[in-house]
Amino acid sequence: MELRQLRYFVKTAEVLNFSEAARALYVTQSTLSQQIRQLEEELDVKLFDRDSHSVSLTESGQHLLPIAKVTLQDAENCLTRISDLKQMLTGELNIGTTYSFQPVLTEAVQAFSKQFPGVKLNIACGTMSNLFERLKHAELDFVLCFRPNTTDDEIDARELFDDHLSVILSEGHPLANNESFSIEDLRPHHLAMPTRETQARSAFDRAFPQENNKLNIQVEINDVNGLLDIVRTTRMLTVLSEATLYQKGGLKAVPLMASDTQMKGCVLTLKKAYRKRSAEEFIQLLIQSDAVKIRAQKWLKK
Repeated sequence: MELRQLRYFVKTAEVLNFSEAARALYVTQSTLSQQIRQLEEELDVKLFDRDSHSVSLTESGQHLLPIAKVTLQDAENCLTRISDLKQMLTGELNIGTTYSFQPVLTEAVQAFSKQFPGVKLNIACGTMSNLFERLKHAELDFVLCFRPNTTDDEIDARELFDDHLSVILSEGHPLANNESFSIEDLRPHHLAMPTRETQARSAFDRAFPQENNKLNIQVEINDVNGLLDIVRTTRMLTVLSEATLYQKGGLKAVPLMASDTQMKGCVLTLKKAYRKRSAEEFIQLLIQSDAVKIRAQKWLKK
């Protein structure tokens, strides 16, 4: 059964005249009759009662008519929707982001929503392990995060910028003028730290594997905004990626000196999955955002 046959059938059923239907469809009457006959043969029913004076629908034809109209409308809606998707007038984009990466995302979200208001953004914040699994199950179109410690043959990681762990403290803190911190400098102070499943904490534990028992950690929290609020309003220190502070007032990032505190901002995608045009557009806007450009590697600035 072809859509063309249903279209011929519907027009003939509406006008109940083969000659008039053929003219409206810009086909010959013989072509119209042949296509309807093929449809009747495939369905194994008679759709029209015809004689030399009149044409009428059979019971089967009357039953098929509303179904055929819905089918043709659905097909038309499908074409329209695909066209809209191509033009970025509709659709959904599912983005995963780790807690530490959230501040880098804001500019791109604003720019994308303004440029493509018909595309709905579904943004899921979570831990790296959770987002990793959701990406592999195609529940997310891509994930924004710092490069994971482990690699996966199914996932492609595109580096966006270099970053590093920093000591975050309020601008009014007595130590705010420090040019850098060593791990020894942190030991006398109260710390509010991200929880162990976050990327910043994983990077910290990797750089300083023996320090957790030596530090005075008073608060652990997996919400970066909540963590920054605590640091902003107390004398506590925390350790996060420097990018986490982007457009966050009242706080300062001071480099934490160690050999392994580098973090690389990445876009993770499934290697063999179809990539939506909306995903490509969003990633380009992210690359062009100030949050990324000020940290970008040289190849992104060319």
